[in-house]
Amino acid sequence: MPSDPTLHPRPLLRRPWTSLEGEWEFAADPELTGTVGGVAFDRRIRVPYAPETPASGVHWKGPLRRAWYRRSLPAPAGGRRAVLHFGAVDRICDVWVGGAHVARHEGGYTPFSVDVTDALGDGADVVVRADDDPLDLAAPRGKQDWRDEPHAIWYPRTTGIWRTPWLEQVPVRHIADVQWHVDPRTLRVDVRVEFAAPVSGARLHLRLRAGDRLLADDAVRVDGAVVERTVQVGDGGLDDRERLLWEPGRGRLLDAELALVTDGGEVLDEVASYTALRSVEVDDGRLLVNGRPVPLRLVLDQGYWPDTGATPPDPAALRRDLELTRALGFTGARKHQKTEDPRYLALADRMGLLVWAEMPSAYRPGPTATARLLREWPEVVAAHRGHPSVVAWVPLNESWGVPDAERDVRQRALITALAASADALDGTRPVSANDGWEARGGSLLGIHDYEQDPATLAARYRSREDLERAATTRRGDGHLADLDRAGTAGRAVVLSEFGGVSLNARAIGGAADRTEPWGYADASSPDDLLVRYRAQWAAVHASEALAGACWTQLTDTYQEVNGLLTTDRVPKCDPGELRRATLGQG
Repeated sequence: MPSDPTLHPRPLLRRPWTSLEGEWEFAADPELTGTVGGVAFDRRIRVPYAPETPASGVHWKGPLRRAWYRRSLPAPAGGRRAVLHFGAVDRICDVWVGGAHVARHEGGYTPFSVDVTDALGDGADVVVRADDDPLDLAAPRGKQDWRDEPHAIWYPRTTGIWRTPWLEQVPVRHIADVQWHVDPRTLRVDVRVEFAAPVSGARLHLRLRAGDRLLADDAVRVDGAVVERTVQVGDGGLDDRERLLWEPGRGRLLDAELALVTDGGEVLDEVASYTALRSVEVDDGRLLVNGRPVPLRLVLDQGYWPDTGATPPDPAALRRDLELTRALGFTGARKHQKTEDPRYLALADRMGLLVWAEMPSAYRPGPTATARLLREWPEVVAAHRGHPSVVAWVPLNESWGVPDAERDVRQRALITALAASADALDGTRPVSANDGWEARGGSLLGIHDYEQDPATLAARYRSREDLERAATTRRGDGHLADLDRAGTAGRAVVLSEFGGVSLNARAIGGAADRTEPWGYADASSPDDLLVRYRAQWAAVHASEALAGACWTQLTDTYQEVNGLLTTDRVPKCDPGELRRATLGQG
């Protein structure tokens, strides 16, 4: 069976695969004049790095609007189908194979795939066209700037292929999707398996293991395009109810092997997957994992690197970020305004780290932005819902894309619809419907507060009465924490952005060729940064009402220099002391 899921571009459904990373032919087409048969490929690019990044070898400056890619694909082995996968292409992608148009996908942050067998023949070129108008402010864009140079909290753009493309050879009758639903209280595991086409005369075999221990060995008749099955794992005793559960800091997983086998014993398809016994819910103002309160000590993680942009330099860089997150005392990360590589989530699954998954926002409101968000957000949920590390959904941030939600019924309805779609497609995780302010519904209420005085911060969130007041009254900046003023009942309130302290931002700024550095406050030295960090976390730990907090932020990111680490992941002050402060130990 396929091996390490933390190295596979689709960890939850693994077969042997062929990476298509590396050199492709490339053509920039900022004036949109190229045609699929006539574009001049005049340079080469290192995929999967966006052309705006140094690592791509292109390092494109200014607006791009359209990018073209080309490379050859091998013919599939006899009797098998060739499926072409793209981890993410920003933003509207058309694909041709052997001159035939085979796919069109809209949405810069979600994976897609297409069976290219019939167009591929004995081997052919694949041509990819990516359209990404930098001035289209109604597109989900996250932190991507629309100006030529990054400003304030906005970063360089990401155009075209920016996550691993890969090729998979599958049998004609094969497993297309695996979805898990678990109940840690009863130690039950439900699985839904979808096939690429209806299957008959076969059985689906399922094995579940915890390490070397075989927990289930099950088979079910297949007659159609979908099979749903429930299996019991463990012996039902107290030991298994503890030792088999996934929990923060201990990412215990159930490894799965699935095989589609004919009545005559021929193995048609085999895949590897995994799941975990864990539940997430909100009760009595706390986030519960497996029914137990979990203090949220999160860090805001933008997920960018200096030379590679939104794409990690390699899988080891993802592991390094998560190891640093854990070493600094955090229980997890809020991935901010981007979706993250599935290998990051697979690592978090194994490390027992908690992840808040967030939809990159549109900037300009209106019917176009609404339609795009309603189309792409369900794809984000579908891509993330199998990962046990993902414990919360964030469809909107700080009313980006819905700036008039207090007065505009359509914008309020969009907040509700995005939260409801997460519940409809998943239903196993809480939602922070509009993180920061102007929430509507959702069992998580995220509040952003960059107050720098620790005493003021502590007083604002000390007791349940203080928290209720903060949740129901208008803020000093004019925003309501909750549009419906529904209060905190039934919700967990999280200080989901605070801190934002830079180190000597003024000292590194001011040069004519440098974008002005950004931070919410400026520490004068590493010792001063540590003092501020310690005092603000102490204010959070003093609260009897908050369910947790999320510090801004893990790393410096371009001109946003309020990270605990530099862009090269070097701690700005003693990491051991930072950890102690995060944990509330001094």
